[in-house]
Parts: sequence; structure tokens; C-alpha cells
Amino acid sequence: MPLHRRHLLGLLGGLPFAAMPRGLRAAGRRITDSAGRPVAVPDRVAKVFPAGPPASIFLYMVAPDLLAGWSRALRGQERAGIAEKYHDLPEIGRLTGRGGSANLETVMVMKPDLILDYGSVKPTYVSLADRVQAQTGIPYALIDGRFNNIPKSFLTLGDLVGRPDRGAACAAKAQAIIDDLAAARAALPPSGRPRVYYGRGADGLQTGVKGSINVELLGHAGAVNVADQAGEGGLTKVSLEQILGWDPDVVLTTDPNFFDLVWTHDVWKTLPAVKAGRVYLSPTVPWGWFDRPPSANRLIGLHWLLAVLYPDRFLRGLEERARDFYSFFYHLDLDVDRLATILGPGSHPGNPRKP
Repeated sequence: MPLHRRHLLGLLGGLPFAAMPRGLRAAGRRITDSAGRPVAVPDRVAKVFPAGPPASIFLYMVAPDLLAGWSRALRGQERAGIAEKYHDLPEIGRLTGRGGSANLETVMVMKPDLILDYGSVKPTYVSLADRVQAQTGIPYALIDGRFNNIPKSFLTLGDLVGRPDRGAACAAKAQAIIDDLAAARAALPPSGRPRVYYGRGADGLQTGVKGSINVELLGHAGAVNVADQAGEGGLTKVSLEQILGWDPDVVLTTDPNFFDLVWTHDVWKTLPAVKAGRVYLSPTVPWGWFDRPPSANRLIGLHWLLAVLYPDRFLRGLEERARDFYSFFYHLDLDVDRLATILGPGSHPGNPRKP
């Protein structure tokens, strides 16, 4: 997940010296995290502090009972996608990412056995994880958030929190999903790959460029990200003129405000993809299927994206896969009404909104 160095260093600097322990708590196991760091964890892990939303999701899938709380309290329809017993976990803030709000003193008062971050394992993240760990005495593990690494990351998390069987089951399920969809995608003709624009924010003008984890699914679906032409790295702002020049075949978004805007905006409505009704709102209950945040929730998002791009081949079975995914990973059995809410008009590839 995005890490704002200045914010976290400020938190570290604001931690009273007296509150800083001299060493890690006594731990019975040493587990290697995704960054190759040996992390000393207790024999029994009873509470985990997720550093941000991606980590919250990943931990919820493996061991929801260990969550110290949600990075942001569940709101409105989000609750419809989560098992009821976890609806009212406290809001604990986030240590990393945009809008970081957690205070390290508060983290220490909560006395978690482990701090978990899920996303990047680049040197900057490693350095900051080491500093937080050293200054709080709380083990801090980094888990690789890349899509292809999801199965391995489940195994790592299972080992870290003392749930190896559940971690292995999640890993096997994730690998089966990835392999099944990869085999089906391999049968598609290599020519004529769909050209896609992903619009974030209420105006749709923020997007992910080449190398951004936020648009990682496009490559796995055999699509072309038109915004790759805008550079390389992460998220960036682009102009309507650029988008018109790129002329995407499909427009995706996770923002309902942008989805409503695109049909009536004087410029957006002139885009051929909009005229053809090929604008899709990613399901977002309880979290985005395509992005927002980019965690293991994208496993069901890949099937959804393939159904959007190739409905003749992938639309059939989407609802059944969604029920299975929510039952296994989200600990929730979807009834007909709840599934209809999640896959509403504009989100269901078989029921797109017409211009």
C-alpha cells in the first residue's frame, strides 16, 4: 500500500522516549516475512494491528478474530459484505498510506502481538518497519501484495499468526482461482486486446500508469491499460484531452459519483466507449473488486473484469463464483438480495447501464 514516509517518521518522532521499549517482546517463533526479514512472534498470537486497509482485508480472510479493529469503521453498504460479528470492531486508524491517522502511543496501548502491513516490500518500507519495530517492541511483518504472490502471501500470514492450516487453505483456493482464469484467458485470441481506462475519483481523472498495483488486474485479464502512455510508477492525474486521444474501448471505475457523471458530462459523453455503454462500476461491497484497496479482494475482481471484457466467455458462472468467494474468504453466505445489491446495475456485466 502507499506509504507516506513523512507521516510515519513524524509518528515515530512523536513517541515519548520513555514509551520506547529497549527490545522486542519475548517471542517463541521466528518467521521470515515477504521482505526476507526474520520476525520474532509469540507462540500464541491473540491480536494483530493491521497497518492499513489492505492488511485489514488480508487478515480478515485468514483470521478475522485476530483483528484489533478496522483501519476505518465499516460504513453503510460495506457492512452487507462482512460477517455480522465483525461489523462493529473499533476504528483504529492506519499507520501507512494516505491519510494515516493512527498514533503509535495508541498502538502500544492496544498491545497487539503483531503489526501487519500488506503491499510493497521495497527498501523504504523495510526501513520504516524496522524502525517502528525497534521503537515499539512490537513485531512488524511485511507481506507482498502483488497479485501473483497472493497464494504465497497467504502461507506467510498463516505462519505468522499461528494459523498454518487456514493459510494453506486460502493459498490453495487463491492459486486455483488464478490458474483457472489464466487457463481460460490463454484460450482467447491474442489480437484485439481490449483497451481500458480506469478512472478514480469523482471526476475520473486520476488513474494508474504502468507498474501501478492499482491497475495490475488489467494485465492479468489480457487488457491494455491506455494510461501506460502517461508514464510509469503509481497513480497520476490525467486530462480529458488525453483520455479522448487514447480512445479506450472500456472505462472502469470504483467511484459511483464518477459513474453517474460520465453519462451526462459534456465531454465524457462524447467518448465512444460511453456512447456504446461500455462503462462499468466495479462492485465495492465490502471492498472494491478491482481496486480500492488493492488486496486479495481482487481475486473475485479478476473474474468480474474478464466477464466485463469477454462476456460471452466469462459471464456465465460469475454469480456462483461470487457466492463461493464470499463464503470462503469473507465468512458470509450471500442470499439472492444481497448478491443483487453487490452486483447491481452498472456493476453486473450482464446488466450494464445504458447511455
